[in-house]
Amino acid sequence: VQLQASGGGTVQTGGSLRLSCAASGGTFSRFDMGWFRQAPGKDREFVAGITWTGNRRYYADSTKGRFTISRDNAENTVYLQMNDLASEDTGVYYCAAGVIATMSFGSWGQGTQVTVSN
Repeated sequence: VQLQASGGGTVQTGGSLRLSCAASGGTFSRFDMGWFRQAPGKDREFVAGITWTGNRRYYADSTKGRFTISRDNAENTVYLQMNDLASEDTGVYYCAAGVIATMSFGSWGQGTQVTVSN
């Protein structure tokens, strides 16, 4: 499955952004989906994940309560609503398709830049 992330940009501290990840070329509804991010000079980290049914969601401690992951299997799209953004949220955000239980993600999008400024 091919993934295309979008929706990044520059926002002030406390602001919001909504990322989208559109899938094509595969059976989107069979995959768990995840969002990851990589800040400059740091390793890529898990941000949020959602099962293929959409009935279970997982969040990193740093994003819990501020970010919401959702999916629309009819539109082959997964979303990441990000609220109360902080400078630590700055980075390139990637969507990925795979299996959350084993944290195995075989398909990755190209990334979208999120910059949170003071």
